Amino acid sequence: MSRMTQFTTHSPLARTLFFWSGIIATVAYRIIIVLTDLDQFWVKLSWYIGTIGFVIYFAHRYEISENRYHIIINYDLENKVQNSQDLNDEDKAALHYVLHSLESSKEKWNYIIIFVTSALALMAGIYLDFLS
Repeated sequence: MSRMTQFTTHSPLARTLFFWSGIIATVAYRIIIVLTDLDQFWVKLSWYIGTIGFVIYFAHRYEISENRYHIIINYDLENKVQNSQDLNDEDKAALHYVLHSLESSKEKWNYIIIFVTSALALMAGIYLDFLS
């Protein structure tokens, strides 16, 4: 059974935006310690920027992790690598390692936890700062 599927990644612009959302979020969280001696506005602004950035970045990382996992499973790539006649034993071992580590990685759970806790913190922050 042959399937023709187009595998695509996000555009270079989207990948750049996701990359920078992670970088900016990380810097925004790290700079909070410096901003604590200034007006609370800057602390909260930095916190919101960091939290929103992490929600965006880790949702994106989760999507990538899930896509990789399903491709490996749905296309039975580990078995195909092991049974390939065109690869030497070292090539097979290397590809098996890469595929197995992607398939068995718990990184998606890390992304889920960071995404969910960031989203909950964001909702709590909005409630406490603007709605209460």
